[in-house]
Amino acid sequence: MTEIQNLNPEEQANLRIVENMDANNLPQLIQSVLALAQSPAEKDMLLMATLTACGAVMPNLYFKYGVGSKRYYPNLQLFIVGSAACGKGIASLALELVKPIHEQTPLIIPGDATYPAFYQTLARQHGRGYIHESEGSVITDIWRSSTANYNTALRKAAEHETISRSRCREASVIENPQVSMVLTGTFSQYHALVPSVENGYFSRLLTLIIDEHQAFSSRYVQPSENSDGIIRNAADQLFRLYEQLLFAHPREFLLTPAQRTRLGQHLETAYPTLIRMLGEEFHSVILRMAVYIERIAMILTELRGISIPSELNTDSSSPSISPEFDSGTLLCSDIDYATAELIGNKLILHMAQAYQLIKGTQKVELPAVKPLDQKQILLSLLPDEFGHAILVKEAAAQGIPSRTAERWNENWQQQGIVCRVKYDCYKKIA
Repeated sequence: MTEIQNLNPEEQANLRIVENMDANNLPQLIQSVLALAQSPAEKDMLLMATLTACGAVMPNLYFKYGVGSKRYYPNLQLFIVGSAACGKGIASLALELVKPIHEQTPLIIPGDATYPAFYQTLARQHGRGYIHESEGSVITDIWRSSTANYNTALRKAAEHETISRSRCREASVIENPQVSMVLTGTFSQYHALVPSVENGYFSRLLTLIIDEHQAFSSRYVQPSENSDGIIRNAADQLFRLYEQLLFAHPREFLLTPAQRTRLGQHLETAYPTLIRMLGEEFHSVILRMAVYIERIAMILTELRGISIPSELNTDSSSPSISPEFDSGTLLCSDIDYATAELIGNKLILHMAQAYQLIKGTQKVELPAVKPLDQKQILLSLLPDEFGHAILVKEAAAQGIPSRTAERWNENWQQQGIVCRVKYDCYKKIA
């Protein structure tokens, strides 16, 4: 069985997520949890595990995407693939964030469960569940006899498609399943669940490749005295947010028109390079990453907007609802969209590494997938001839200040990309 190929320092740096972002742009809850990580690899694992855990406890929040405006919820499914001693255990901190909610409303589904038990538990929890298993061998051993069933069920849950089960004496269905999952294990264990890139679950399962070993000395680093307090505080915040969302009306998450344009442009211009390098089979990963970018943006924006009353309404069985939770929509912030796009860019590269491992092909050096150049987007959206009013109007639609657009127009003229035809009339040069 092929195992993780050794990555050189440059390749490792290209895969890192937190190290390549401004962590100050993350919501405060996530910043506080990431402070417990000791290395760049641990920060990445903890970031993705925390996002997944938080998304599992955000009911009544959705966005519409694709033909028919299908509803998607903030559920992520993640497999952290790494060798022994790479520090995967830190992902278990995310489980601690969910436990207080599970004690009130059953949510956690054990990974150490047969498929019938998994199905029954999910049905009992009305299609909502969080799976967290840090011991890959448990997954492999328990799921060995029913891998196909688990694969199909999780694949459907990733798209919120109906899961059905039929036996001689019984038949039942789970409508609109919303399942989040964090698994960690070796590549062999990952490959047992995702046997081929043609398997539909490959493009639906976010994969984090960790090819770094934890330094021996770091195993003896004393944890921070307030590390337990940090997790308890974050769990308390998440618990209160969960209660607010649970008793609020459903809310639709919306990207701004500029963000939606940017996402579409990004998929069309940045990712085809990877498809040319890896093959058309990787195309489904690219398309589904748009959904995951929006899911991550939704989780980040909801966490950023935490504003919970310190005291719940004791006169009712349900907590009082803050006005912002009772509104019908949630608008994505520009900071959270940019952060989600960056995370998506890095996850695409991790998925590309997993793709090569599953296929057993010779490793190719992957390019860095960078955020779109907003200057280039604005230029492409302008007509062949435009004036100041059109420039400013189009820039405003993209969230670009008018002075910035004017400066860019001057740069385009200096570069010979645009020429001035007459007063207040500019023409793009082919």
